[in-house]
Amino acid sequence: MGQSSSRSSPRSAKPAVISPWTSDSDEPDDIISDTDDTISGNDYTLNLPDECLACIFQSLSSGDRKRSALVCRRWLRIEGQSRHRLSLNAKSELTSDIPKLFSRFETVTKLALKCDRRSVSIGDDALILISLKCRNLTRLKLRACRAITDDGMAVFARNCNSLRKFSCGFCSFGAKGMNALLDSCESLEELSVKRLSGVTDGVGAEPIGPGKASGALKVICLKDLKNGQCFGPLIIGSKNLRSLKLFRCSSDWDNLLVVIANRITGLLELHLERLQVSDLGLSAISNCVNLEILHLVKIPECTNAGLMAVAEKCKLIRKLHIDGWKTNRISDDGLISIATHCPNLQELVLIGVNPTRLSLEKLATHCQNLERLALCGSDTVGDAEISCIAAKCIALKKLCIKSCPVSDHGMEALAGGCPNLVKVKFKRCRGVTSEGADWLRASRGSLAVNLDAMEPEIQDASASEQEASGIGIPQTYGQTRGINIAASSSSWRPMSFKARLGLLRGRSLVASTLRRWSSFGGSSRNNLERS
Repeated sequence: MGQSSSRSSPRSAKPAVISPWTSDSDEPDDIISDTDDTISGNDYTLNLPDECLACIFQSLSSGDRKRSALVCRRWLRIEGQSRHRLSLNAKSELTSDIPKLFSRFETVTKLALKCDRRSVSIGDDALILISLKCRNLTRLKLRACRAITDDGMAVFARNCNSLRKFSCGFCSFGAKGMNALLDSCESLEELSVKRLSGVTDGVGAEPIGPGKASGALKVICLKDLKNGQCFGPLIIGSKNLRSLKLFRCSSDWDNLLVVIANRITGLLELHLERLQVSDLGLSAISNCVNLEILHLVKIPECTNAGLMAVAEKCKLIRKLHIDGWKTNRISDDGLISIATHCPNLQELVLIGVNPTRLSLEKLATHCQNLERLALCGSDTVGDAEISCIAAKCIALKKLCIKSCPVSDHGMEALAGGCPNLVKVKFKRCRGVTSEGADWLRASRGSLAVNLDAMEPEIQDASASEQEASGIGIPQTYGQTRGINIAASSSSWRPMSFKARLGLLRGRSLVASTLRRWSSFGGSSRNNLERS
């Protein structure tokens, strides 16, 4: 179909890079004309309306869309007019090509301008020119565009005042440019800022916000800012804020969190990572009674007291992630409070926290909707705790255990528990062996078992053969025994468990023998295949 008789290319997984024509003509030389008589046959696509072709183009990958645009002038025009998302390499050389680019892609509403940190980026002139060509922009992402200043941001904001999502990282404009954006774009709903070097710290720092956008803002994300608290007026003034994410921003956040929690009671999602926050700030969050998602990552000053205050009031929590950084300040007491007051909990991730069977049993008993559980870097999660999870967590679908003192006994418990479990992952658990994983897979065929047991690799001549054939053949008894010795002692394993592995070992010996026999010749191989 179409003007070209070449074979169709497979869909590309990588996004294509859109670049302007470098020649003086408005179109590339290899575009086939609509009226080219040298092509035999009828072009049935001429009977399709432009809108139908546009729908077809929108269902293609970026690479296929770029190749389709080279078929003929009509396809080039329609493909450009139907493209709403565009990502450009924002080096300074792009400035001269902007008029041609946006005369073709005149309906773009989502634009990403990304520059290599070691290169010179586009400046104010290019950004202003883009704003004149794309007045209907709703999303803009800037990465490492260090040549853009406050003045350029101010003009851009006035021209593209329909912006709904704005993201910038590694840029150099400051508070004036950000305030100009917030004052001009009243419909702005999402704001993401990372490493904005123009925002100064100290006593004379200019506050950011609230601006006219504060009434529409629903998501604010701040990352790696020296003075992230200068966004305080914006956060406090955004009364419809639903998601607040603060990552690695310096200074004490307790007092600001107290004000935020008193002003924004409709907050649904809160992420705090590597911030200076104590139980004072954490307790203040409890005023956000509608909170559903809470992430506390590497905040060493938060203890059980703060978590208990949150649990008692924020009873709608569905997702809870805690990285205790092995400080042992959050333990059974805080988790039992979560289990008691948050029955809607569906996802729990504990990293560097040491829960015992006492708190895990409470969570399993009271949180009947718990579907996803991850326990990482815990010194107290062993076989007894895994057995408790297997017996109590009826709704559990996904389980991840990492760097915990779990053995094959725990794997054995999972064979008969957690009836809804579909995926289990053991990573860096020295007591879990490939034998146990193989047995669990054989016991529960529908269960996806992922094992990374930190075991030394054993070179096997038949490994490449197995990989090529796509058949996973279990290891022989001698190989398995060697791995067990390197990983952990197998003397504790009960006879019943070894008996269960007998069938797997027998199959492995037969498969190994068949591979050796198959090397003697084609006739022997044929006889084996008939048998």
